[in-house]
Amino acid sequence: MSNTINQAECDRMTRLLRLFPAPQDECEVQNLYLQYHLQKLGKPHAPFVYANFLSSLDGRVAVTEAHANSGISATPESLISANDLRLLYELQAQADCIVTNSAYLRSLASEQLGNVLQVGVTPDTQDLARWRAAQGLAPQPAVVVASSSLDFVVPPSLREHKQTLYVATCENADRTKLRRWQRLGIECFFAGKGDIVEGEPLIAELGKLGYRSIYLLAGPTMLATMLDHGQLSRLYLTMTHQLVGRRSFHTMINGEILNKGINLRLRSLYYDEHSPTDAGQWFSEFEPAY
Repeated sequence: MSNTINQAECDRMTRLLRLFPAPQDECEVQNLYLQYHLQKLGKPHAPFVYANFLSSLDGRVAVTEAHANSGISATPESLISANDLRLLYELQAQADCIVTNSAYLRSLASEQLGNVLQVGVTPDTQDLARWRAAQGLAPQPAVVVASSSLDFVVPPSLREHKQTLYVATCENADRTKLRRWQRLGIECFFAGKGDIVEGEPLIAELGKLGYRSIYLLAGPTMLATMLDHGQLSRLYLTMTHQLVGRRSFHTMINGEILNKGINLRLRSLYYDEHSPTDAGQWFSEFEPAY
């Protein structure tokens, strides 16, 4: 009897209510985002670029108090749920290229953050590895490190899983550091004329390299430049019904206002009543209207 109840509870917690588009209907978390087939939407001259963020109701995507000694920002643990992680992995599974940054790799090296650079390597995500194979995708996506500092450590997992690695940097980057990465056999290219990696030249270069579905595993700075340059194709946002506060925090976009206002059109909205910790959350999908 106990096992039956536990299974019923598990089934209940993996069901969502679709609020938009109408009509309202119940659906399963599993395969919810795979149905979009993002890997088919990009073209050689216009790769499909998408990002995913997890936020509290008061807009916190990361806070620094938890790692004050290191200065590393991290997502508050209270926001994280199994359902959100499942959808993150489904988005990742549709990418032939992941763009990350040096801050994430430094956090990974110091074991402050978990490794999400591979697809389908845990028992609960092996179905995603099979899904990629069925779609004709490489076993693992390529990884691009967008970095102006060029200060990071390459995770051993990239070599273990034979993932292609690139470094994208800016014209003002330190040439001594750049030559160090080149001597290691890593392909490097410039994607920005000033002090930061910029969206338009980065995506143009990745399109030339043959990548069509590009997933941004990066932070507010990368999102801002993609929006500023009209390169972001879709934004996925999980918003948990919690207030986090904190004095030091990040939102989806930090710093200066974008060069122009960006309107977003809602494509889908799902309500997860039971997680995290019965607070509830929304899974939403937006398309920028440039």
